[in-house]
Amino acid sequence: MKSDKKFSIPQEQIIEFSTIEAKCVYLPQKRMKMSYKYIKNSTFSFNSELTKRGWRRFGEYYSRPCCNECSECKSLKIDVEKFTFKKSARRVFKRNKNTRIYIQKPTITTTHIELYEKYHKFMSQKKGWIYNQISPALYNELYVQGYGEFGKEILYFIDGKLVGVDLIDFCNDGISSVYFYYDPDFSKYSLGRYSIYQQILIAKKYDLKWIYLGYYVKDCNSLNYKSNFKPHKILQGLPSLEEKPLWLDA
Repeated sequence: MKSDKKFSIPQEQIIEFSTIEAKCVYLPQKRMKMSYKYIKNSTFSFNSELTKRGWRRFGEYYSRPCCNECSECKSLKIDVEKFTFKKSARRVFKRNKNTRIYIQKPTITTTHIELYEKYHKFMSQKKGWIYNQISPALYNELYVQGYGEFGKEILYFIDGKLVGVDLIDFCNDGISSVYFYYDPDFSKYSLGRYSIYQQILIAKKYDLKWIYLGYYVKDCNSLNYKSNFKPHKILQGLPSLEEKPLWLDA
């Protein structure tokens, strides 16, 4: 299949590069390598097509694994039309009956930075994540820049306190779940699951078929939870923009 001119952008607007091999952050016994595309002014349609092919956006950078001897990172998407909220989901909704939600363009505030830091310090203790302090400039580069026509943040408040930030992209057939962080003091609210349920509700409202959850890695405790959201499909291989992406039932 030839590139669709509807979503192509001038090649000179794209800077492509890859990292050298390094220790994998998901599977420590493996080596990882990433491909990147830096796109200053990505369009709604181009962002959608990259998402369908397993690229993840952070700011103006798109990345995708290109490991030489490993293919454990599987791009996963939830089938919104067939998804049903079971008893466990209804319990999460009940716990969050007083949670307030606001959707807006991505922003950066002192509260954002403090919450992000608190979450990552907690995860470094709970799951052994490598903790690196984030600066306002880096947060802006990763989570605020590049949102174009498609990027939004969903803010979660409990009793007037910001307790969760969900970064998402709207695509032409779904929602890409970019990144979520929350206040660990409010863990009993299951805000991670609640945020995905909210994405599903938003997708249903706008008649969007998929929630692109990013990478599922079977043997990674931080990512294997994604397989619990069923039904879902898995992207096959690393399709280029000249290829039609193939997603199969898991």
